[in-house]
Amino acid sequence: MYSLVIISLVLYTFCDSAFFPICYLPRFWLAGHCNGLAELLSPGVNSTTCPQWTALHPTKYRGLSEDLNVAYNSEDFKQRAIQALGDAVRVPTESYDDNGLVGEDSRWDTFAELHRVLEASFPRIYESLNVTKVNTYGLVFHWQGSTPAKPYILAAHQDVVPVEEQTVEEWKHDPYSGYYDGTWIWGRGTCDDKGDLIRQLLAIDSLLKQGFSPARTLILSYGFDEESKGIEGAGHLARYLEETYGRDSFALLLDEGDLYTDMGGIVFATPSISEKGYLDVKITVSTLGGHSSVPPSHTSIGLLSRFIAAVEDNPHQASLSRRGTPFATTQCLAAYDPAYPKDLRKLARKAVADDAALKVLQERLLASDPLYKAMLGTTQAVDLIEGGVKVNALPERASAVVNHRIAEHSSVAELQQHMIDLLTPLATKYDLALVAFGSNMTRGGAGQVVLSDFLGTALEPSPVTPTGYGPWALLQGSIKAAFESSPTRNSSKVVVVPSLSIVSDTQFYWNLTKHIFRFSPSFDTDRFNGEHTVNEGKPFRADSLNEGVRFYTKFILNVDESDLP
Repeated sequence: MYSLVIISLVLYTFCDSAFFPICYLPRFWLAGHCNGLAELLSPGVNSTTCPQWTALHPTKYRGLSEDLNVAYNSEDFKQRAIQALGDAVRVPTESYDDNGLVGEDSRWDTFAELHRVLEASFPRIYESLNVTKVNTYGLVFHWQGSTPAKPYILAAHQDVVPVEEQTVEEWKHDPYSGYYDGTWIWGRGTCDDKGDLIRQLLAIDSLLKQGFSPARTLILSYGFDEESKGIEGAGHLARYLEETYGRDSFALLLDEGDLYTDMGGIVFATPSISEKGYLDVKITVSTLGGHSSVPPSHTSIGLLSRFIAAVEDNPHQASLSRRGTPFATTQCLAAYDPAYPKDLRKLARKAVADDAALKVLQERLLASDPLYKAMLGTTQAVDLIEGGVKVNALPERASAVVNHRIAEHSSVAELQQHMIDLLTPLATKYDLALVAFGSNMTRGGAGQVVLSDFLGTALEPSPVTPTGYGPWALLQGSIKAAFESSPTRNSSKVVVVPSLSIVSDTQFYWNLTKHIFRFSPSFDTDRFNGEHTVNEGKPFRADSLNEGVRFYTKFILNVDESDLP
């Protein structure tokens, strides 16, 4: 899953408490005193526009947590973690955009081998938890709690992006070797997303070994086609969980997502609480064919080019709203980022209540980084085009596909209406009938232009997860506790900032809980060459695997002893 945060160091955040006096909340672990002045704050000082909770260490399970902290620092545990991830990486669980249904396409069969590897690596989990396979290769691990409290979900995905054959020689080590060179574990999936999956299982196995029995039921949900459509994996898993537990039956869900980023000595953790929407609009122009020696004024390809030009000449307008993610992102950066320009810091604080300052702030942000355009509005990109079959034959049909990532404040319907309003005058000008998303809009005698949802993948922007006291505070506190208890990181200079990302498997889980987080407990520098690319690798610099297990352990124990419903 790609994140707008990971693509650049700009942090896309949302803070729904930005305009409330957070310093007066009766929560004893709200970090430090409250400060709303236009000055740089240290992580220990709380901000009215980017509220922070302190590190949350387990209390009921304090001894267990401390014992596991020691265990995770051992060489034996490190080697076991290396082995478990390497074994999983050695199974090439590639998913393809053109995969057929499970049971009909043999390319899915490799997931059966991964299941055998997981069971061999974690026999204690398979013996202690109830394991259900959904649509053959989706995995659900059910760890029954002793109380009727709402269960919660940890999610990950088993599949990886295919390795292009022509790039294999460019890899330092075989892309499915799982080779450990003393610093890095090499192979496709180490970063995305077998690293998260293995770290979750290592944490649970360690808790089982210590005799831990949860009060709150925990569900592990592992899809197998996140890198393509997600329908066969998470789509079926979400339906199974809703049928089994009911709508809005989970306290929270944590899936893969954004990372840690060190910015000027301050560590920013950026869990995503929202995702942009999605729509691929196909524009198809149909006209009469014939011999090219007697052409009309405009062929279907020529007409299509005019429609494409109209789309590109009229991009969606950026909008910086006080209720939106980008505005709160700016407030968080202005409050805590040491590198943030002083004049922008003052402007951001003034924009909380001053409309003129808000307008200037929008202009300054858009001028400072092209990615703010993606933050503040719907993006569009003409990615596919086809038309014509022979050089001397008039093309009877030409088409293009425009990819859209829909802004958090917008919708599929608003985007469709934008396309209709934009292209109707052109259809009329060239005497083309316009059919838009199944409805006849105009008549014409020279041909037809059709706007459609290419492949039927339209997706609304996700619901925005609340960021007040509750699940968000637990996540914040667990992240900070993992840092404070780490012998290698041992830092309290951590700011947790909610972020905005693009489409992931969580799109299928919206009915299960209002509290969906997307976060992977790794630094952006914990990846040798990024994800989905040649030489994908997960490092052991800063003991990345161990530290991820430490975080998941803190999170599980904190949620288990929490007062969440």
